[in-house]
Amino acid sequence: MSDSAVLAAEDIKVHFPLTTDWPWQSAPMLRAVDGATLSLTAGRTLGLVGESGCGKSTLARALTGLAPITAGRLHLDGRDITRGGARDWQALRRDVQMIFQDPLASLDPRMTVAQIIAEPLANLRRDLSRAERRRRVADMVERVGLSKSQMGRYPHEFSGGQCQRIGIARALVVEPRVLVCDEPVSALDVSIQARIVDLLMELQRETQVAMLFIAHDLAVVRQISDEVRVMYLGNVMEQAGAAALFDQPRHPYTRALLSAVPRPDLAAERARQRIQLPGDLPSPANPPSGCVFRTRCPWATDVCSQRIPALRTLAGGQVACHHAERVMAESAAAA
Repeated sequence: MSDSAVLAAEDIKVHFPLTTDWPWQSAPMLRAVDGATLSLTAGRTLGLVGESGCGKSTLARALTGLAPITAGRLHLDGRDITRGGARDWQALRRDVQMIFQDPLASLDPRMTVAQIIAEPLANLRRDLSRAERRRRVADMVERVGLSKSQMGRYPHEFSGGQCQRIGIARALVVEPRVLVCDEPVSALDVSIQARIVDLLMELQRETQVAMLFIAHDLAVVRQISDEVRVMYLGNVMEQAGAAALFDQPRHPYTRALLSAVPRPDLAAERARQRIQLPGDLPSPANPPSGCVFRTRCPWATDVCSQRIPALRTLAGGQVACHHAERVMAESAAAA
């Protein structure tokens, strides 16, 4: 855990019990997140990528207190929130805010824009007067590119991009220190995606908020992130600086993800060979033994089924793979 981290997760696990057919049977556990460690630092963005169902959103909800943490520790400014009391969790809710994937569904349709943005202030900043709350709401509306004349409107009167701007304003109005963005641009058109990403980067430069950015679009992740984590079946497979991870992937899963990213050069796009992973994502209720990726990995050997690979440092990053050196050598040869 970094000493400069605003929010740090240490071996976080989020497991959910499943129902059984018979009451005397022990309930199996769905391992949504099975040991994730990360640090969020002021003014920097950590990207989180992986297939649907790998545990990205569950981890995001655990970091914001919206999902129960089964094991591990969550530190805010060095304080262990998971071992703290109600006051510590209240500090987490004020300092860690979230932007949700569906911009319209995340807003109350019965509330106006002004009411939506003011609601967190009423609950988390009771030290402010009503006049100060109104001023903050008006200022935040303009900072996200909307007009004060739109404050009396309802969410259904706005486009998807405008609704996401409202969601960003609601998250930032309490001046959080950490912003968790759970696929904030996946439901938007490409042109609107670029505007929202530019807005987030501009607001981060102004406020120095630490940011966790979850997305499927690896091109967006590369643009906005300083560091990247790759998740698979609740586990972190690889972590490195954004440039290092995209230029020299260490894990076979990372290499497969990057091979699916389209290239602007049409000739190069047609000539290259994509890596297609066999089979489907295993169930998190019954993960494979050893390395959870081994059932779909072209480099898997007997050792992969026998031992869980620990994250180890390799070429400036960290990777959980027994054969990472071979993967890197083949990636370099293919390039």
